[in-house]
Amino acid sequence: MARRSKDPYDHLPQEDAAAEPVPCWLCGRPTGKTIVWHHPVPKSRGGRDVVPMHSICQQTVIANFTNSELQRHGTEVSGLLDNPNVRKFVDWVAKKDPDFTATVTKKQR
Repeated sequence: MARRSKDPYDHLPQEDAAAEPVPCWLCGRPTGKTIVWHHPVPKSRGGRDVVPMHSICQQTVIANFTNSELQRHGTEVSGLLDNPNVRKFVDWVAKKDPDFTATVTKKQR
């Protein structure tokens, strides 16, 4: 008679494969396989909170705002959406797949 080994990991909670995707902080679309945890207020400016974002959305925020501007907006996304470049981006990316990625223009200073 063969011995049946006990699973050493059966005491851990099981992850639900059909878990609800978290919405992106900037565009509101559901996140895909890759989630970037972004500091709305930069760590260099005392920010501790993180929010889930698509990598393309994070690149857009970084390309359009300085750290001091991000500090002024705080965790309010409405101030970021007032920027015409960011609003144009969010309207464009709204119809894309959650895992969509593309190059974003560099910072214009």
